[in-house]
Amino acid sequence: MQHELDARQFETRYRDLVRAHQGERGSESCVQCSGCRACAACTFCRDSERLVRCHFCVKSEMCTDSSHCRGSKSLMGCQHCVDCESCSSSSYLVRCVGVTGCTYCYGCVGISGKDFHILNEPHERREYFQIIRRIAGGLGG
Repeated sequence: MQHELDARQFETRYRDLVRAHQGERGSESCVQCSGCRACAACTFCRDSERLVRCHFCVKSEMCTDSSHCRGSKSLMGCQHCVDCESCSSSSYLVRCVGVTGCTYCYGCVGISGKDFHILNEPHERREYFQIIRRIAGGLGG
C-alpha cells in the first residue's frame, strides 16, 4: 500500500532528512585518512569532509574522484587543485571557480577547455610560470 503524502508531511520528512545528512557521520571504506568526516572510499586524505573516492586531499569538502587537492570545495575529477570551487575534469588549478576541462589556470572563473590562463587571459607556457612565481611571491606563497 502506497503512503499518501501531503505538503506538511513532505516538509517535515524533508527537514528530517536534511538534518540527518548534516549530522555527525563517520567515514566508510577509507584507508589511512585522518580528521575526515562523512567520506567514502578515500585514501590518505586529511581534515576533509564529504569526499568520495578522493586521494591525498587536504582540507577539502564535497569533492568526488579528485586527488592531491587542497582547500577546495565541490570538485569533480580534478587533480592538484588549490583553493578552488565547483571545478571539474581539471588539473593544476589555483584559486579557480567554475572551471571545466582546464589545466594550469590561476584565478580563473567560468572558463572551459583552456590551458595556461591567468584571470581568464591566455599566456604562453613559459610566461605563465614566470608570472605565477611573481604572484605567489607577492602573496606570501
